[in-house]
Amino acid sequence: MSEFDTVIKNGMIVDGSGAARYRADIAIKDGRIADIGVIDATRGGRVLDAEGAVVAPGVIDVHTHYEAQLYWDPYCSLSGWHGVTTVVTGNCGFGFAPCAPDQRERAMKSMTRVEAIPLAAMQAAMPWVWVTFPEFLDSLERTPKSVNVMSYVPLGPMLLWVQGWDDAKSGKAPTPEQMDELKRLMREALDAGGCGWSAQRTPPQGGNAVQRDFDGTPMPTDMMSDETAIEMAKLLAERNDGFIMMTLNTGDVAKDWAHYEELAQVSGRPLLYNAVQCNNDKPNRHRRQLAWLEECRQRGARVLCQAVTVGTFTIFTFEDWNLFDDSDAWADATCGSMEDKLQKLADPARRPALIDGVKTIERGQQVSCFRDIVVMKTIDPALHRYIDKTLGEIADERGCHPVDAMLDIAVQDGLKTSFYFEPQVSRELLNELVNYPYAIYGVSDGGAHTKFFTGGRYATETIEKFVRQLALLDLEQAHWHLSGLPATTLGIEGRGILRPGNSADITIYHYDRPTVLAPEAAHDLPGDEWRRIQRAEGYRYILVNGEVTIENDKQTDVAAGQLLRNGKSARRG
Repeated sequence: MSEFDTVIKNGMIVDGSGAARYRADIAIKDGRIADIGVIDATRGGRVLDAEGAVVAPGVIDVHTHYEAQLYWDPYCSLSGWHGVTTVVTGNCGFGFAPCAPDQRERAMKSMTRVEAIPLAAMQAAMPWVWVTFPEFLDSLERTPKSVNVMSYVPLGPMLLWVQGWDDAKSGKAPTPEQMDELKRLMREALDAGGCGWSAQRTPPQGGNAVQRDFDGTPMPTDMMSDETAIEMAKLLAERNDGFIMMTLNTGDVAKDWAHYEELAQVSGRPLLYNAVQCNNDKPNRHRRQLAWLEECRQRGARVLCQAVTVGTFTIFTFEDWNLFDDSDAWADATCGSMEDKLQKLADPARRPALIDGVKTIERGQQVSCFRDIVVMKTIDPALHRYIDKTLGEIADERGCHPVDAMLDIAVQDGLKTSFYFEPQVSRELLNELVNYPYAIYGVSDGGAHTKFFTGGRYATETIEKFVRQLALLDLEQAHWHLSGLPATTLGIEGRGILRPGNSADITIYHYDRPTVLAPEAAHDLPGDEWRRIQRAEGYRYILVNGEVTIENDKQTDVAAGQLLRNGKSARRG
């Protein structure tokens, strides 16, 4: 019997700590790194040849929405294809537990809009064998996984459970009895293995609610008070464990930032600020954010940066599009059935409000200028002449506003027209963002917005674009931001850095190979649904807990992933 399960030979190790690369072998035993150095191949039951290749830690993707997809996709693709070995789900306060049986359909409908996950896929594949959050984690643990999974405790379902739909969505403060029950539920969920809690707090007043419920109303956490958040933060201080993920935008930046700092102080735990993103049209926005984050660091406030480091090109149709929700007029017009949306978007009486709503949308993150949106594909042959033209060009040609041009085409095409846009980001601005030392890369939104966004490719894009093409980073910096930094700052035990005793979550690739392939439509979801994907090319091996899950870019269908309770791989009981 061999001394080690696997020996990785002759690799160039970039260990994720930021330390200089070095050539060595890695021995793996029982899912962990047993030794690093000069190791005879005969000591391993299996030998993986890494000659000429980089050996690096698996990527930790801290912002995903795979709560549903885990039940039909063990790889949490796109993430699992692109070097990610651990995903953190339950972000933004959204999730499915606790949830009473008679509320399950309503909970799934919420996710069809706020995170654009197809309802038919959820209905076909989610087992719904839980009611409480601990039961949900138990279900995740039983489910075969090819990546490791951690989960926040999402505050939305808890508010609904305790207050009911009407009171939670109205912003009514919990009664003392309800607050006691919220605390009990949170303690129970954290005891069961929740890695902290999450919330999206973007109230609709002032054009901030970029992601709404399926009926256009706010999500429960959008209406949550500062006081409730502070009480939840105190629970993390009690445990001296866990971390917070929060998106907060009330329109008062100074007040919001002060609240982030207060939560960090009250909890004593890391708080992830979601998110820092740069584009050419707003070149100083990320600079102000980074300056404030640096002030937090200098003062010792543990407010950390989630950085959008993936290109945010988007392809969408009005069959599914929901990310103009920061405008009330657009949110209302894009809610409902296909027939409802078609009728509302065709209504000339709505057009003035929709045109006016563009001002709000262009102030946000999604689209800097409506004129730059491109018609990518039409179904009606009479509209083919508009393909590859911008809305600005079409509007000038037709003598109308770009919104009228867009909606006239979409309506004539039965809402099946594909539109494309991509915020432009200069090398200078990208350099400022990716070289902020404490930026956790990603915000992949993996599992969400499945028909128009492919952010799960970000790890491969980091190597291909920032390291190879633009030379903004070296490999040591890249893997620190992708793996070591999220693991060490968030307390993800024994992962993110290649060291003896740590879990053997490892990627092996040739420096010049990792590539993001072109977008494609994949009809691979349950319920006869489809999604937009981008595959990876160039990974010789990806290992999760010492087992090969990807070999030469192909899934091995090995379910080596674990549920990480409180960031730890040890199983309960």
